[in-house]
Amino acid sequence: MKISEASRASGVSARSLRHYEDEGLIVPGRFSNGFRDYCQSTIDRVLVIRSLLESGLPVRLIKELLPRLTDGSDVGTDAVCAAFLHGVQSYRDRLAARIAILSDQQAALDAYLREARRTDLTAT
Repeated sequence: MKISEASRASGVSARSLRHYEDEGLIVPGRFSNGFRDYCQSTIDRVLVIRSLLESGLPVRLIKELLPRLTDGSDVGTDAVCAAFLHGVQSYRDRLAARIAILSDQQAALDAYLREARRTDLTAT
């Protein structure tokens, strides 16, 4: 199917499909005229990629491990899944640490604003 059909089938914009290709996440076939040709397995892969991206995983992690998860072989699948899950857990832990820092900063700003408002109210 052409890129416009693939876009409709996957719910992903043509621009995103080209971006996934540029990043090496997908490799669509080509028609004799050079146009991209998307098969159902590529659409299925796009849906997995989209889901992972919506979960907040970085393209780097998806690019590193997705080929081994979807290559169709069972060789080393447990090790690949374990490595992928470890990568996801590591990313999640870094995200949690960033959230904690941001929460502390938000609390400090809230305290500052409360104090500033209290001071402003007593000054008037």
